[in-house]
Amino acid sequence: MAEQESVADQYRHLIGTEHVFTAPEEVGRASIRKFALAIGDMNPLYVNRTEAAKSSYGDVVAPPTLVCETTQYYQGRVDDAGGFTDRMQLPEGQTIRAGNEYVFHRLLRPDDVITARWIVRDVYEKSGRTGALLFVVIEITYTNQHGALLAENHETLAYRLSRPETEETPV
Repeated sequence: MAEQESVADQYRHLIGTEHVFTAPEEVGRASIRKFALAIGDMNPLYVNRTEAAKSSYGDVVAPPTLVCETTQYYQGRVDDAGGFTDRMQLPEGQTIRAGNEYVFHRLLRPDDVITARWIVRDVYEKSGRTGALLFVVIEITYTNQHGALLAENHETLAYRLSRPETEETPV
C-alpha cells in the first residue's frame, strides 16, 4: 500500500524560494506620522518634526515595525483576499500569524527606499485539535537604498487546512 503524501510534502519545494521587491518611492514623513497615529505611539521622534530635529537623528524616524509593513510599498497584484499574487501559492484555509521574531538594526528615515527580501526557510505540518496545520517559516530582510540592513523578521505562518466536505454535518 502506497503511503499518502502529506500536505507539507506537497509544499517542500518552496523551501529556498525567494522574492525581492523594492518600494516605488521613499517612506516619507506623512507615512511615518500616520503609522505612529495608527499604532497610538505619539513619540515626538515620530510625529513632531521640530522636536525630532533637535535629536541626534536630525529628523523624524519611524516606529521600528513600520519597516516590516511591506504591503505599503508592494507593487504587484493583490488578490481578492488581499494576498500577493506573485508569491507562493499555499492551500486554501485560514491563515494564522504564528510568530514573528524581529531584529532591528537601524531606524527607518523619511528618505529611505526599502527593499524586502523574502526567503522560505521551512515548511512542516503538525496536527492540532482542530485538524492539520501547515507551517511556513519565512526569513525577511529589509535594506535601504544604500544597502544598509534595517531589520530582519523571522516569521512563522500557520495555515489551518480546510477539512474536506462530508455528507454528514455534525450537529
